[in-house]
Amino acid sequence: MSTIALQTLPSGADAAKRLAARLGLACGEIAVHRFPDGELRVAVAPASDTTILYAPLDQPNDKLITLLFAAEALRRGGAKRLVLVAPYLCYMRQDAAFHAGEAISQRAMGNLLATTVDRVVTVDAHLHRTPDIRSVFPGIEAENLSAMPAIAKALAADSIDPATVVIGPDMESEPWVSDVASRLRLQHTVARKTRHGDRSVAVSFADPALLSGRPALMVDDIVSSGTTLTAAAKALRAMGATVVDAVVTHALFPPAMIAAFTEAGIRSIRSTDSVPHPTNAISLDEILAAALRSESATTHLPETTT
Repeated sequence: MSTIALQTLPSGADAAKRLAARLGLACGEIAVHRFPDGELRVAVAPASDTTILYAPLDQPNDKLITLLFAAEALRRGGAKRLVLVAPYLCYMRQDAAFHAGEAISQRAMGNLLATTVDRVVTVDAHLHRTPDIRSVFPGIEAENLSAMPAIAKALAADSIDPATVVIGPDMESEPWVSDVASRLRLQHTVARKTRHGDRSVAVSFADPALLSGRPALMVDDIVSSGTTLTAAAKALRAMGATVVDAVVTHALFPPAMIAAFTEAGIRSIRSTDSVPHPTNAISLDEILAAALRSESATTHLPETTT
C-alpha cells in the first residue's frame, strides 16, 4: 500500500501543521539555507509515495526555486505523486500581453508548475479572464477553491448585524461578494472603479442611499497596494456608512498599512491564512482538507509528527 505525507515551506509551517492534523498526516518542514551569494540549498524529509507540498506563494521568487529543488529531491527519493497546495498562487494576474514585449506570467508559471507537480490546489486564484484554472496547467489536475464558505462561516459566528451591506470594491469582486452575501442573507452592491495608476483609483457607487446609516463589509480576493480598499472605505464613510469592516482572502499588503486603513475609516480588516499575516483570522484548513481527502483514499497514513 502506498504512503502519503505533507511537507511544507518554512513560511507556511503553522497553517500546514493545522492542515496535516486535520488530515491525520505527518508534516515535515523543508530546510532552506541561503549561501552568501544568494543561492539556496534545499533539503526535504524522506519522500512518501504521495507527497503534498504546502507553499503559500507570496513573495514568490525564492519560494519557486525552493519548490523546484524540493520536487527534484522528492522525485529522486521515490515520490510518485506530488501535490502542490498553494493557498495563494503567484503570477496569475498577467494573463495577456497588454504591451509589446511583455511576458504572460500566468502562462509561464502554469507551464513551469505543470512539469514539476502532478496536481495544483489553490484558493481564489486571480483568474478574472481565465474561466478554468485547468487551462493554466496543461496535462495535470488543478482546482481553484473558494474561500467564501470559510469566510461566511467565520462572519456568521460573529453574529453579523443583519443590516450590513456587503460591498465589492470593484466589478471583479462581484463573484465573491454575491456568494458571501447570499450565504449570510445580506444585501450587497459593487463599486465602480476607475484606475489612474497602480496607486491612484476613484471609486463610486450606483446607489449611495443604500449605505446611509448601515454597516458596510468590504469583501475582496487580494489586497496588495491597498489603494482600492482605502478609496472604497473613504467613499463609504462619506455616504454615511456607520462602520466599515473588510475581509480578504489574500493579505499581501505590508502590515504597516493597517494604520493607513484605520485612518481611512476601516474599523477592522481580517484575512484568511492563505499567507502568513498579522490580519489572519480565518483558517482555510477545512476547505483544503476536503479537497485533499481523495489523495489518502488508497494510501497508508504515517503517524502524525510535528
